[in-house]
Amino acid sequence: MKFAFLIFLLLPIAGQTYVAWRTWQLLPDIMPLRMAVVGLMALAFVTFFVAMSGVIDRWPMPLATLTYEVGTSWLMILLYLFLVFVCLDVLRLCHVVPSAALHSNGWLSGGIAVALTVLFALAYFHYNDKKRVEMMVTTKKNMKKDVKLVLVSDLHLGYHNTRADLHRWLTLLKAEHPDAILIGGDLIDGSYRPVAQEHMAEEFRNLDIPVIACLGNHDYYTGLNADLQFCRDAGIMVLRDKAIFLDGIGNITVIGRDDRTNRQRKSLSEVMRGVDKSRFLIELDHQPYHLEEAENNGVDFEFAGHTHHGQVWPISWITDAIYEDAFGPLRKGQTNYYVSSGLGIWGAKFRIGTQSEYLVLTIRQQ
Repeated sequence: MKFAFLIFLLLPIAGQTYVAWRTWQLLPDIMPLRMAVVGLMALAFVTFFVAMSGVIDRWPMPLATLTYEVGTSWLMILLYLFLVFVCLDVLRLCHVVPSAALHSNGWLSGGIAVALTVLFALAYFHYNDKKRVEMMVTTKKNMKKDVKLVLVSDLHLGYHNTRADLHRWLTLLKAEHPDAILIGGDLIDGSYRPVAQEHMAEEFRNLDIPVIACLGNHDYYTGLNADLQFCRDAGIMVLRDKAIFLDGIGNITVIGRDDRTNRQRKSLSEVMRGVDKSRFLIELDHQPYHLEEAENNGVDFEFAGHTHHGQVWPISWITDAIYEDAFGPLRKGQTNYYVSSGLGIWGAKFRIGTQSEYLVLTIRQQ
């Protein structure tokens, strides 16, 4: 854990140092301009760590929100600046780009600035364009009727995903007229303060649709008591290593796993003791590890989130390498899976090469 924290700390610092050095060289040889740009970059970088420290919970809401959004947005911009300069340095070493072109070049500096501004403007609009994903699963089990569910994960409500955002999202979900809404964890981003101050729980109470959720790692970061209090206020049923039969909604049992953050969580086989396997079984498990457990225990459909599919390319390549299923549908034996890239997002509200989505699942008897 300490090693992971050290890497989390050192990699951004190394990236920031490299980007600042190359930016200084690339900008026109105007000392006030160089100092201003590199200084603002350093301030934005420090802002990220200030936001993550939690100290902003004691600040006025507008200042706390600005600090969070600037800090997390800069982290994404830093990644792309790093990639730009790495590419330029590779081209320089291959003698494709002359070394002189990377020093005191106002045209190239301006071109990079414009290109990244356009890219991240599009990435912001893409994030806000929530994709409707349809999926149908057929079963030989007696369903009594077709069941329509909306499944979402990773809302990350907080300083960046506000009550206004939540209202728009829930309006989309309610328009589907689902039998129930299932949430695959990470309801709150990490701070309970903005969620409580904006009374976000009221948005769920206005739905008049059953809402069932499991917990994610960020729900633990928020503080379990605060997170569970939000769910009680919102009328969200939280399943922590528990199964519940959805009476009146087809012939479905929902199994909610506690998040892997809880090292004492039960195994799936323990949670499913006494569960009637003649019913259609849906498992909610925030982090998509050990997918074979669902198959081995007779689960019909597992829904997970957590990966965000990397949020932006090329991090999506990393999640693809880590997880058996980092995004989208999968089938193993008789079990169907769907790993969502998330309705909301952690940190900066940018999507590049990934999508924000909600799943509309129809379950039909064969």
